[in-house]
Amino acid sequence: MFDPKHPPQSLDEIRALMAKMPAVDHDAQAAVTAREPQLTKPAGALGRMEEISLWLAGWQGSSRPRMSRPRVTVFAGSHGVCAQGVSAFPAEVNQQMVENFINGGAAINQICKTVDAELRVMEVALEIPTNDFSQEPAMDDEGCAEAMAFGMSAIEKGLDLFVPGEMGIGNTTAAAAIAYGLFGGEASDWTGRGTGIDDETLMRKTRVVSDAIILHKNQMHDAFDVLRCVGGREIAAMAGAIVAARFQRVPVLLDGYVSCAAAAVLAAIHPSTLDHCLVGHVSAEPGHKRLIEKLGKQALIDFGMRLGEGSGAALAIPLLRASAECHNGMATFAKAGVATCDE
Repeated sequence: MFDPKHPPQSLDEIRALMAKMPAVDHDAQAAVTAREPQLTKPAGALGRMEEISLWLAGWQGSSRPRMSRPRVTVFAGSHGVCAQGVSAFPAEVNQQMVENFINGGAAINQICKTVDAELRVMEVALEIPTNDFSQEPAMDDEGCAEAMAFGMSAIEKGLDLFVPGEMGIGNTTAAAAIAYGLFGGEASDWTGRGTGIDDETLMRKTRVVSDAIILHKNQMHDAFDVLRCVGGREIAAMAGAIVAARFQRVPVLLDGYVSCAAAAVLAAIHPSTLDHCLVGHVSAEPGHKRLIEKLGKQALIDFGMRLGEGSGAALAIPLLRASAECHNGMATFAKAGVATCDE
């Protein structure tokens, strides 16, 4: 079983760990299902909110879902593939933005304050870029496992919700390469403008994604190999955090394209891995909507955002909080003295 004090040392250990993931708490969900028809509203009147309260209860392991301590964690990493000119911003922006997070000046800082969520920033060897995956694998087995184990350390008991966010210039290139490596199609299906690149840069970015999958194809035996070959440390850390959240019974609200690419790696290993995850929003990055469909999910909101940082998912936290509060706080027909339709 998962032991936070003894993190896995290799991808094989993580593969073995994922075969032992806990299931949903059926007793907690049964209690929610029994209480729901007694609440002072027509059956099903709260629509998807009722589904969310049931989901929260099952993965929190409590008959009364809660949303008093959500946390957003921004994982920051550096990408060697930036040397290929695939982004509108230079790599040094990574460290500058981390300082901005710490100083409270980023969008995610304002959103977390607004939605009453904790914010953490975790640098994943930020000063050391991954290898340029257009030339060689981005990480070796040990390095990828180390990044995943680092992400696992982000989860602690007592959290009601975990939102994995990211910061890493070049990471939409990595996300596109992961999606293309996992699901095929055309590289252009998965490659978008990221931070706002021009047409020439988009063509170059698409070519880099396509060529990288051809280059590494013979060593991509499963999804972890895809992650290792064309991913990034912050993407691996998000994947590790999602796995750890499952073992700690912390529901996960996925963010944008990069966050969902990390999740897609896990789903490709075991399809049920993401049962404890919802998708907070669908971004303007064209591959994100396609990726959400591949994961069999439905995003909560669509505001045309493409910032990353966990920002879109964080904005959806009040929907989860309202779902929990409605289930817990509404009076029953008996308590309120309200007649039911069969009386």
